[in-house]
Amino acid sequence: MNKRDEFLKSQKILRLATINKNKTPHIAPVWYIYSGKKIYIGTNTKTQKAKNVKRNKHLAFCVDIGINAPNIYGVMGQGNANLILEKSKVKTIAKKILRRYFKTLENQSAKELLSDTNCIIEIIPEKFSIWNY
Repeated sequence: MNKRDEFLKSQKILRLATINKNKTPHIAPVWYIYSGKKIYIGTNTKTQKAKNVKRNKHLAFCVDIGINAPNIYGVMGQGNANLILEKSKVKTIAKKILRRYFKTLENQSAKELLSDTNCIIEIIPEKFSIWNY
């Protein structure tokens, strides 16, 4: 596995940029899981990011760490997204995402998030930019 993929699999926060109805950017920090080919984000169809993806599949994202050299590294990307709405697939992916952030899915917050997740944003990256200092 290359450094970029290892980095994306190890980090916890991705900043997702989608396009609002009025063509302005909408940026949200999100929890995610990276498969090595695609990025998955659990959310609800009522969120602005899900509404934006439904309307316009083009998006961008950024994951980075560090504020002092030589420990600065980041990955930006652009791609297209799909909304996964099939209940069983949504719950399966949502559980995988939440297991990255909670010791157990029996945690009250994990249960609430899982219950509220009714769609998955599936990102197919088409372009990556990497930087390190």
